[in-house]
Amino acid sequence: MTVIVITGVMAAGKSTVAQRLAERLPRSAHVRGDVFRRMIVSGREEPGGGREAVDQLWLRYRLSAATADAYARAGFTAIVQDVILGEDLASYLELVETRPRHLIVLAPRAEVVEQREADRGKTGYSDAWPVASLDRSLREDTPRLGHWIDTSEQTPDETVELILGQVT
Repeated sequence: MTVIVITGVMAAGKSTVAQRLAERLPRSAHVRGDVFRRMIVSGREEPGGGREAVDQLWLRYRLSAATADAYARAGFTAIVQDVILGEDLASYLELVETRPRHLIVLAPRAEVVEQREADRGKTGYSDAWPVASLDRSLREDTPRLGHWIDTSEQTPDETVELILGQVT
């Protein structure tokens, strides 16, 4: 089958869009990258925590890519959803062996992300990790690979329709 990687900053809509996309396809799996981070029960390092945090991030990336490939080999469309930004994005895509492989980058405006963050039940941003900083990393440091979608004025279902038009 195929692998679709959906990335963007926190609160960009990745989880919602990936789930709704998976629900629209006949055989699909939603691979949530953060699940692999949360599997570490003891000794987990959060992002920005030094060398060990980077090593754990790449463990997470390797596990999600391998899981997506395993689902694709079994005949499923695997939809990977995670925050993969900057130069890490190109390196992550190299981990995914399945072809075809598609990349979707959700890129709503920073003020929209701030509002979505305020409206949701969980928080990913802080004074030390502000929306503007991650947005800048997305827009200035992330290579322009794949399909970039400004979802600022779209519903999740409208975004799914756009993705289906680009990957099918």
